[in-house]
Amino acid sequence: MSTTTLESRPTESGAMTHREILEALIGLLAALFTALLSTTIVATALPTIIGDLKGSQTAYTWVITAALLANAASTPIWGKLADLFNKKVLVQSAIVIFVIGSAVAGFAHNVPILLAARVIQGVGMGGLTALVVAIIGSIVAPRERGRYSGYMGAVMAVSMSGGPILGGVIVDSPLGWRWCFFVCVPLAVIALGLLQKTLHIETDRKENVSIDWLGAGLLTAGVSVLLIWVSFAGKAGYYDWISGESALYVGIGLVLLAATIWVESKAKSPIIPLKIVTERTTGLAIIASIAVGVGLFGATTFLGQYFQTARGFTPTDAGLLSIPLVVGMLVSSVGSGQLITRFGQWKPFIITGAILLVGGFALLGTIDHTTSLWTVGVFITIVGLGTGMLMQNLVLAVQNTVSVHNIGAASSSVAFFRTFGGAIGVSVLGSILASRVGTLSADGFAEMGIDPSKSGGGASLDLMSLPEPVQMVIRAAYGDATGRIFLVAGFVALVTLVAVVLIPNRPLRRTIDIESEQEELVTV
Repeated sequence: MSTTTLESRPTESGAMTHREILEALIGLLAALFTALLSTTIVATALPTIIGDLKGSQTAYTWVITAALLANAASTPIWGKLADLFNKKVLVQSAIVIFVIGSAVAGFAHNVPILLAARVIQGVGMGGLTALVVAIIGSIVAPRERGRYSGYMGAVMAVSMSGGPILGGVIVDSPLGWRWCFFVCVPLAVIALGLLQKTLHIETDRKENVSIDWLGAGLLTAGVSVLLIWVSFAGKAGYYDWISGESALYVGIGLVLLAATIWVESKAKSPIIPLKIVTERTTGLAIIASIAVGVGLFGATTFLGQYFQTARGFTPTDAGLLSIPLVVGMLVSSVGSGQLITRFGQWKPFIITGAILLVGGFALLGTIDHTTSLWTVGVFITIVGLGTGMLMQNLVLAVQNTVSVHNIGAASSSVAFFRTFGGAIGVSVLGSILASRVGTLSADGFAEMGIDPSKSGGGASLDLMSLPEPVQMVIRAAYGDATGRIFLVAGFVALVTLVAVVLIPNRPLRRTIDIESEQEELVTV
């Protein structure tokens, strides 16, 4: 049996060589790195940002949720556009939008302006999330895609490890937290230049193009209403979970989502093609991705707050302490990608990843404000290993089942629901955290003989302005409450495990398109 390299292996007409693919990846991964870096920088800097802007725990949560929601809502639109227009121009447009959002966020002087800027950033990040994956899917066959997905996983890991550290250094430096947003501007300009030079992809323009704006609007509105309900319900909110207000929000949200499904079933060019997302592999991957999003974004968002608010570390220290999470992601993402390309087996890796995710969150559910940092580090490493095996490999499983013409829609659908899960996770976990912190703080103040309403703590995260005894009570409350939200994430991760076990174990094809594979089999 003879062996061939990727460069010499017979390919479809117009297929790119390994070298050409790597050159194209340079600009794509540079753009993705910039967007991801902005997210991780913010995660570390948020306690300082919200404290400086006099925001609350709800504001803390919505700085993340607003970007994730805009990301999720725009991802299907970008994915649809990727199937219709020049992907290079679309990626460059997404970068420009992201830069505008970053600049506005850097100049924000209150929480509402910061939230608006985060929405703009989210739209740009949605484009990069959908388009990078779609472009890779349109130039690389699934059998070889594990290698390149591994490269993308490495970039994600580096940005997620470097972001918290860089964010912490910037916040602790004379530059201040605003440069956590400004620093992304020159990086994005560099990515634009690299894309212009290295990415060369043909435009597959179609006639009678239509975008389902109504479906996109209904979907965004429905999700937004439900997230607003979650954010402001409970003890720390403005109404009870079981109340007239809750019933109104839930009713409106469900009606809007039902209308979305109806519109999508009738639309000529639906944002989320029901035929694709209801296919077994794609449907199960979407369910798994929602749970992955809950865990991934919930972990990265609240770990930084745990280290700073509960344990009293500086932003720089918090960034360093979160490195085990990203090291786990880096090792498992790159390693599983290489092994999948070598052996052609992908399902064992996503099942292993799901098991690690469940176990890691279950262990994190035991932490409190006194847990050893070494113990926390081991637990978040396990979460990182599980996440790294799941994220890109779930997309790979989906891309293996669809035509190249539908890769943009299929890939963006998985990315959409993962980000959607992240928005839900941050919002729900943030609400649980706020409610639990309120209860534990009140108990702590009562033991000290302090009236909670006169403690000075309130909902503010500006702890340094509070008396030392009050600070200690609030820090302990945050530390003890964090274990609760990770335990909830562990139960959600069980959904991922069930879904990936049920995904059909289809062999990875060696051709870019399904039709090409069928033609190749006929020829043989």
